[in-house]
Amino acid sequence: MTQAFVSLATNDNYGRGAYVLGKSLRNSNTTKQLVLLLTDGVSAAQRTLLNEVWDKLVDIQHMESNDVVNLTLLKRPELGCTFSKLMAWTLTDYEKCVFLDADTMVLQNVDDLMEREELSAAPDIGWPDCFNSGVFVFRPSMDTYTALIEHAKKFGSFDGGDQGLLNEFFSGWSTSDMSRRLPFTYNTVSAAVYSYTPAFQRYGKDIKIVHFLGAMKPWDRLVNRETGKVVALGSSNLHASIGIFTQMWWDLYNNKTPGGGGGASAEIESWKHWQHAGACAEKKFADPKSDWEGGRPDYEGADRFDNILTYMSAMMLETKPPATKE
Repeated sequence: MTQAFVSLATNDNYGRGAYVLGKSLRNSNTTKQLVLLLTDGVSAAQRTLLNEVWDKLVDIQHMESNDVVNLTLLKRPELGCTFSKLMAWTLTDYEKCVFLDADTMVLQNVDDLMEREELSAAPDIGWPDCFNSGVFVFRPSMDTYTALIEHAKKFGSFDGGDQGLLNEFFSGWSTSDMSRRLPFTYNTVSAAVYSYTPAFQRYGKDIKIVHFLGAMKPWDRLVNRETGKVVALGSSNLHASIGIFTQMWWDLYNNKTPGGGGGASAEIESWKHWQHAGACAEKKFADPKSDWEGGRPDYEGADRFDNILTYMSAMMLETKPPATKE
């Protein structure tokens, strides 16, 4: 029995997301199979592109939650189609899988997730006692699939999408076994820099998966066709943090090399230099936290957003051997 990373695309926009996700998984040197669920909303042209990076494309029937009221409360009516995600449990050719939403991007190898048990996931930033269903470990099973469908028919979903349903079905996630609680680095929200900049500066290099939550996705952003750069939406920390990961997404989509020259090796050396500078700063200042609390972050040094971007981009865009089909 094999293991696989699984995702879902219901239209060409999410097909673009799945294309980048597949490339990011390949660049992480995963040894697992890549399986993509597709509905009839994905065009033939997009399928051809996806076939370049995914081992297996699986056609499934489009499913809707039909919970208009709750989806309206979320202001996200498009989430109804995420019930198609439940079809992942029908992939019984695989012993264990990790589901990744098509609006995620892998920055480092995450094959170790296969050592976790069902249902392992990271907390949702909106309500940490619930898990975010954008990244989770599961075991394909027709029994589980049938039970999920029956649960949906009987109880529906408290948020109208798959996340509400899965949290109620796997209701013991937050209390029964802490080993099923994934670190935030396995499902980091793209606005994390804005949410808690000191933590991003401290733990940013450990981020493994970025999740572009919200209605605005990377493929919706304006990009300068000549430079390949994402058009800035503003100067706030929120826009800067989202822009970091969005630029990484577009660089991977367009096969661009970060840094404007020198390739991945040069970028990694730049990151090592930053790490050294950060270590020196920690020795120099007894309590760097007080600088943040006092409104004195080192924006020109270790706390620069682009330092972390440089390292992550280098890892993602480093040349990898071409994918092979089984």
